[in-house]
Amino acid sequence: MQSLEMALLKGRALVGLAVFLLLNLVQVYGRIPTTLEGPFKPVTVDLDKSFRGNAIDLPDTDHRVQKNVVGFEPEQISVSLSSDYDSAWISWITGEFQIGDNIKPLNPKTVKSFLYYGKSNLFLNHKIKGDSLIYNQLYPFEGLQNYTSGIIHHVRLTGLEPNTEYYYRCGDPSIPAMSDIYQFRTMPASGPKNYPSRIAVVGDLGLTYNTTSTVSHLISNQPDLVLLVGDVCYANLYLTNGTGADCYACSFPDTPIHETYQPRWDYWGRFMQPLVSKVPLMVVEGNHEIEEQVGNRTFAAYSSRFAFPSKESGSLSTFYFSFNAGGIHFIMLGAYIAYNKSADQYKWLKRDLAKVDRKVTPWLVATWHPPWYSTYVAHYREAECMRVEMEEILYKYGVDIVFNGHVHAYERSNRVYNYTLDPCGPVYIAVGDGGNREKMAIKHADEPGNCPDPSTTPDSYMGGFCAYNFTSGPAAGKFCWDRQPDYSAYRESSFGHGILEVKNETHALWTWHRNQDMYNEAGDQIYIVRQPERCPVEPKVSSSVEF
Repeated sequence: MQSLEMALLKGRALVGLAVFLLLNLVQVYGRIPTTLEGPFKPVTVDLDKSFRGNAIDLPDTDHRVQKNVVGFEPEQISVSLSSDYDSAWISWITGEFQIGDNIKPLNPKTVKSFLYYGKSNLFLNHKIKGDSLIYNQLYPFEGLQNYTSGIIHHVRLTGLEPNTEYYYRCGDPSIPAMSDIYQFRTMPASGPKNYPSRIAVVGDLGLTYNTTSTVSHLISNQPDLVLLVGDVCYANLYLTNGTGADCYACSFPDTPIHETYQPRWDYWGRFMQPLVSKVPLMVVEGNHEIEEQVGNRTFAAYSSRFAFPSKESGSLSTFYFSFNAGGIHFIMLGAYIAYNKSADQYKWLKRDLAKVDRKVTPWLVATWHPPWYSTYVAHYREAECMRVEMEEILYKYGVDIVFNGHVHAYERSNRVYNYTLDPCGPVYIAVGDGGNREKMAIKHADEPGNCPDPSTTPDSYMGGFCAYNFTSGPAAGKFCWDRQPDYSAYRESSFGHGILEVKNETHALWTWHRNQDMYNEAGDQIYIVRQPERCPVEPKVSSSVEF
């Protein structure tokens, strides 16, 4: 009798398990399309003219951007990842920035960079010291105000356990000037069964009222990691006196140099602290981070304010690096530094790709700022030279997904390679719709009268001209298609962000959320499915092999 009861219990358990699996299969595959069903017929969602958002920058009087600590207490606290789960970076700023004619840079040595951390907020039993720096934004022209930052601190934690909550406190106890206690969670260990639950992806964020809506929606999705694919705070839409405009070149055409108002960086760091002091933020540079100054120096704020796993991933630059998040290997590439095959970046990329073991990190995701596959008039085929140089190697090593920003709209591609539908090509997703004050991109290059003159498309900073007429396919002999291109699966002009949920070695759920929708609604959603048996990739190369 006892054995019968046990058998019934086991049977019920098996039935329950079967029902559970069936319900999950229905939930996963019942209503959400997969890339296996593609390529999809191109879709354009009509512009919702009733929703324009509020693309107005937060003023310096807004409490969310004002300094709320005293003296040399830490502010603008953030977490970023190192190359693997066992290490992470904590960054913060102390002291006051200065802007004006007679600035006097702070001495970084006067404030120490200590971090106390542990697995309990009652027992921060580890102590580590980091490095500090300041940066200046200087203009050699009369009437322009110079800027010097507060003291920026970066501390790298090592020996961390995977998928573990750590508590930390930073500052200089000798002053004393210490922060409150914060916490963050490390990434899962690298492996084919381990993935962060949710990764938020956003681009061209800025610091507008639209930005606040985007970030609020993003936080509601409880991400474990945030990717910002360039264009951070848009300080370069301002003169050094704090006067801003939606279009710098339109409003300030006669300035002797492209000015910036660097305090916008500090405002942005304060606004973002409630999120990025708990959730790791990984950033790659965009064109709005160029910020030219005296001596032709560029990207000073970007390279100083954020911590990057450059050294850990074998890179010598803050413009390109890589890291693992569970079973995902992320490659962050620089569009505003040399990318040709003889350049250091390309050589690094080749080495990094060759070391990827797809049995450990099945998913390979790449990000950079300007998209290769965008059908909007804004920035149309602007990064074509980068595509010509780098697309082949990314395809060869089987990159699964590419995230870009730059174009202030949303667009997802079918799987594509060299402008041709290809079941083994990456899915390209542009999310440059974070909310900045430059407004949305609306016009499409394939609509009548919208195709730009090819000579106007190259980016002057990136240089080169590679955007020639198409030589094959429906647009052969033309610079633009006369309809939405086959490689463009879905496009829409709305502000928002995306969430990537990798479920296993082959399936990842991508969801794009629009700001005008409720928090749990999806504007676009699809399962991106890997087919390693159909799309073989270059095998891992032994570390002893020289490139």
